[in-house]
Amino acid sequence: MRFQSRLDQYHFEKYILKVAIATLENGGAVSKLDTYQLLPPVDDWKFPKYPSRTAILSSKIDLVAELKNFIFTNESFLREADCWLGTWINPETKDFYFDIATSCENFDEAKKAALEISAREGRKIVAIYNAKRNETFYL
Repeated sequence: MRFQSRLDQYHFEKYILKVAIATLENGGAVSKLDTYQLLPPVDDWKFPKYPSRTAILSSKIDLVAELKNFIFTNESFLREADCWLGTWINPETKDFYFDIATSCENFDEAKKAALEISAREGRKIVAIYNAKRNETFYL
């Protein structure tokens, strides 16, 4: 990731800290790299657009460092209009999941899209999530 100025780098570092804190406090977060903003809960179903790029990491990682690594590796995907950085802590394993997330408003369409993407990418999407309803549906 290239920074135009020290101010840009400062805003990026601040963004990473906000994502890390929200992930730890809320069990996950959704944010937009282009604006450095955390997104409020929305009544839609989010899931990985590119599950083959999903990072599943131990709870013992340096969260800030690994978030930066994930963003640097996937920056072009995260800048797509329909993509967000999604973080999630699996409540059963406590592992961190970092995704390039997308969404559908309709549950059935989201479930169908997630299953199709899983088949195409060759990596199973574990769940779809609705932040507004605080609901996770395991596939």
